[in-house]
Amino acid sequence: MTDKQIYKATLCFSTRRILLELFGFIFWIGLSVLGFVIADRMLEQGLIGLAIGVVVGLIILVIFLRWVSFKYKAGQIAMMTKGITEGQLPDDVIGEGKKIIKERFKTVAAFFALTGIIKGIFNQIGRGITAAGRALGGDKGETIGSVISTVIQVIIGYLCDCCLGWVFYRKEVKTTKATLEGSVLFFKHGKTLLKNMGRVFGIGISTMIAIGGAFGTGFYFLFRQFPVAFETVMTEINKLAEKGDLELPTWLDDANVLMIVAAAIAGIIIWSFIHGVFIRPYVLVGVLRNYIQSGMENIPSESSFAELDSKSSKFKKLREKAA
Repeated sequence: MTDKQIYKATLCFSTRRILLELFGFIFWIGLSVLGFVIADRMLEQGLIGLAIGVVVGLIILVIFLRWVSFKYKAGQIAMMTKGITEGQLPDDVIGEGKKIIKERFKTVAAFFALTGIIKGIFNQIGRGITAAGRALGGDKGETIGSVISTVIQVIIGYLCDCCLGWVFYRKEVKTTKATLEGSVLFFKHGKTLLKNMGRVFGIGISTMIAIGGAFGTGFYFLFRQFPVAFETVMTEINKLAEKGDLELPTWLDDANVLMIVAAAIAGIIIWSFIHGVFIRPYVLVGVLRNYIQSGMENIPSESSFAELDSKSSKFKKLREKAA
């Protein structure tokens, strides 16, 4: 199967995820607005109510997306892996994806524990590379290190997904050992796996400008229909700043500028949903193919595991546990 065929066949996971995430986003916005309205009418402290609504809604949203949306993401990765390694996919990809997750992980908690370990391993290594850039370049190295850190975080996201795909592929071995193998793969075949990173960042930036800009513009014209609400928020912010003797940016004195900032943030949030659910999976198929094929040609041996011990204490701990 080609990358495009696999992407189309697994797109049903994406459509279900975006419905869940849009529902969660609307719920978050609604709870935030409700908190503002209630606090403003009852206590004349609308901004505090808004903050409470934002925090409570965000907590609920994160829990909801973590336990529900991520399961669809894992199922999608499982089916992408199956399409890459076996060259075909069943008609009921969602049912098969759920079945594979259930077979590979006895509990949902085990799945999240594994993804946490994978992310922890790559994050530790990434922090080491960032620190090296800062140490070598002084003040300039600090900037370079920050840029490197941002780039590494994007790469880590793809590596975590690819490592999870490798765990699904290596179904004949224990999950822990497959995780160790997947972590080593990047360092044995780094050049092969990084060749798609230019495409990753190019697509990410271009879609953010196009999609984020379009939605941001739409939100701005929508917000202009409610000038009183933004003036109220602006007034509340300035009151709190006066009480705390804080100096705020001058743009917070202009309700129109506040609308632009809020619209830009909303546009980026919408882009992040669309990118994460539709665009990123398209890029992931190609990266995942390179990752898995490099491992299929030369599966990491246990003797190669020790190479990462000095780079990640979490990897070392996992290796010792597996032994």
